[in-house]
Amino acid sequence: MDINELIAIVKKKLNNHINIEDVKIEDKSFLHKNHAGNKEGKFHLKITLISNELKNTSRIESNKKIYKILDKELKETIHSIQILIS
Repeated sequence: MDINELIAIVKKKLNNHINIEDVKIEDKSFLHKNHAGNKEGKFHLKITLISNELKNTSRIESNKKIYKILDKELKETIHSIQILIS
């Protein structure tokens, strides 16, 4: 899977399960290129969401919800995610 495919899947899943006004997903894999544990085909994503639904819940609950939605991708193609909610 390439990064553009992954971003499209992540956007679609988040939009299907959360009321989102806007979502921006950035590939930050290049920042981890020489780190131990960095693996080919595993990506580092920065997800910026504008969502009243998530903003009105605790940060822990919001992150749990996102992790649950992206469970398959986290197991297969996402090494780490940074989540920003406003």
